[in-house]
Amino acid sequence: MSTQTYRVCFCFRRRFRVVAAEAPADVKNLFNRYSDNGVMSADNLHRFLIEVQKEENATLEDAHAIMNNLHDLKILNIFHRRSLHLDAFFKYLFADINPPLNSKLGIHQDMNAPLSHYFIYTGHNSYLTGNQLSSDCSDVPIIQALHRGVRVIELDIWPNSAKDDVEVLHGGTLTTPVALIKCLKSIKEHAFAVSEYPVVITLEDHLTTALQAKTAEMITQTFGDMLFTSDSCLKEFPSPESLKRRVLISTKPPKEYLQAKEVKETGATKGTDDTEAWGREVSDIKARYNDKYDSDEGEADDDDEEDPTSQQNTAPEYKRLIAIHAGKGKGGLSDWLRVDPDKVRRLSLSEQELGKAVVTHGKEIIRFTQRNILRIYPKGIRFDSSNYNPFNAWTHGAQMVAFNMQGYGRSLWLMHGMFRANGGCGYVKKPDILLKAGPSNQVFDPEASLPVKTTLKVTVFMGEGWYYDFEHTHFDAYSPPDFYARIGIAGVDADIVMKKTKTLEDNWIPTWDEQFEFPLTVPELALLRVEVHEYDMSEKDDFAGQTCLPVSELRQGIRAVPLHSRKGDKYNSVKLLMRFEFI
Repeated sequence: MSTQTYRVCFCFRRRFRVVAAEAPADVKNLFNRYSDNGVMSADNLHRFLIEVQKEENATLEDAHAIMNNLHDLKILNIFHRRSLHLDAFFKYLFADINPPLNSKLGIHQDMNAPLSHYFIYTGHNSYLTGNQLSSDCSDVPIIQALHRGVRVIELDIWPNSAKDDVEVLHGGTLTTPVALIKCLKSIKEHAFAVSEYPVVITLEDHLTTALQAKTAEMITQTFGDMLFTSDSCLKEFPSPESLKRRVLISTKPPKEYLQAKEVKETGATKGTDDTEAWGREVSDIKARYNDKYDSDEGEADDDDEEDPTSQQNTAPEYKRLIAIHAGKGKGGLSDWLRVDPDKVRRLSLSEQELGKAVVTHGKEIIRFTQRNILRIYPKGIRFDSSNYNPFNAWTHGAQMVAFNMQGYGRSLWLMHGMFRANGGCGYVKKPDILLKAGPSNQVFDPEASLPVKTTLKVTVFMGEGWYYDFEHTHFDAYSPPDFYARIGIAGVDADIVMKKTKTLEDNWIPTWDEQFEFPLTVPELALLRVEVHEYDMSEKDDFAGQTCLPVSELRQGIRAVPLHSRKGDKYNSVKLLMRFEFI
């Protein structure tokens, strides 16, 4: 490519040669096997697609289409339009047209089951632009979330200072409010920008009866026929397919006016996660909470109890809008998780409540989520808008795992990875193990010792693109970067693992060429984690990209895996060349 110069001291510079990416040895060997005299014909490419890429339904026309695409990308010239030489074959493998997930697959899961049968992409305090205590409230993060495919938007609604209108803000904090009507109009405009499947608006209500009536009027006038309502509690939730381009309201029976607990600035005030360059490692799925933070004191959303007195004060036109009723009841956990054959509802638990509940009521939680909806939200001390490990919730069937989408860190990367499945529509069908009882009416136990169902073999060949997307001194002021990759699995506890490649010094195009094997007991719930870092001897290692992919939708074969920033935005050029095999 070129040379790069790095200043070492006032009078001394180091010069490094930057070479072009070269196909790894395995790729060269495969090319030789599927080519004749250094040329790969469409017939040979077709065989490669079937035998190596495991695309059993690939046709000769597909092979020709790839060659035409490469020609359009200026990778093939007019003289080689009907065949590939090694360089073109290598560039095809590293091109955007060879992704790890099949974009043509689209929305392929059954969308006709009840809403309770799906994991649903869910936001927490969706209106906040930053931290939970002092950031601005705005419709901008709501719009951004909807464009990522988020299907559940949370709004905390309060009276304005004059008590004559409704605002959205995080109560008891210094967050600046935004008008409810502005948020509602933005939701309407952007709700179905990337997915036609229903949007649920969860309301945390702190209103007077009069302002409830005003809110009902705003919602009705804004959404009109898009709004799905029910005259009574639903006996079973409708399906996502039947609710296409519809908006549903979900809230608990409103409390007495302004009786909700305020968020108190006690306990930890520093971020409890995401404090390193790329975010701390995801917390243990079985983490136990210490006594200091076991209480939910200070969490504004911790009380779903049905209050008969507040029911009497509810504006009837407001109550009629509620499609998904929320409530705990007056009893303890066993009562909260009681399954009513005549109606379905939504139950909310904090991440701490869930952590304790799965120890004593794990099976009841899974049975509850087979018909009802369970929403999990972050603990109140996450003032920095960090998140938690979602797998404790997912492995127990929780549909709405509410996350602070405006933040970043490894927990949020897992959320992004889960909802890359099923065409990115925001609804992912829960596996049968969470929906159906087994022999003797037993339900799934995420901590049980299970046999290995399959083994995922991952080869990390190489990476490239940092040279184009970053300044040459971004990672190291004195030399090219020293990259290493971390590869692993997130899922049930038995499947969790992270492994690491060697570190390659002074190389913008690292060729690791290393293999890893991951035995999987529950591949239906597994996510493949991929991270790249730059080793720094004197300071913390630098972040160099990440992605998270649903194992159930991985395409076998050699694939170009695009990497994303800490916030989840895809880099323009940075990719890894990897091979995936199920053995």
